Amino acid sequence: MFDPMQTLNQLLETYGESHKNATNKFIHWLCVPSIMFSLVGLIMAIPFPYPKSLFMNWAMVFFILAWLYYLRLSVVMFICFLAIGVFMLWGNFKLLAAVETNENLGLVSFSIFAISWIGQFIGHKIEGKKPSFLQDLQFLLIGPAWLLHFIFKKIGMKY
Repeated sequence: MFDPMQTLNQLLETYGESHKNATNKFIHWLCVPSIMFSLVGLIMAIPFPYPKSLFMNWAMVFFILAWLYYLRLSVVMFICFLAIGVFMLWGNFKLLAAVETNENLGLVSFSIFAISWIGQFIGHKIEGKKPSFLQDLQFLLIGPAWLLHFIFKKIGMKY
């Protein structure tokens, strides 16, 4: 369960325990961003009571809650995920314009989501360990941060 006393480093370390295999890591680099993007599309496809725009949709509501979670863990992670979130909202808004209907956005997003989760489970089968979110749902938000922390380390940025 959610433990407000856990630090970001503790969460990343715990998440990393079931992500040591190189093939599983590679799969996660492909599938975690795909899952994030498609989840935004799935949420954006839900009818919204006001005219839909880049910032007026259910995905924005989801991001506000996620951003508050990241802000609690790290200001740097929050700022990065703020930018990532806006980019994903913009990408899905453009995808919606291309596919023309919420239903089509939902179908495209669901297809990406399902294929990406199949990839994740294949990665964990190779790893020989269960996905972390089965232990604690907050790891669904830690997975993207786990990938981002590798980028931070590579460029020497503290998070």
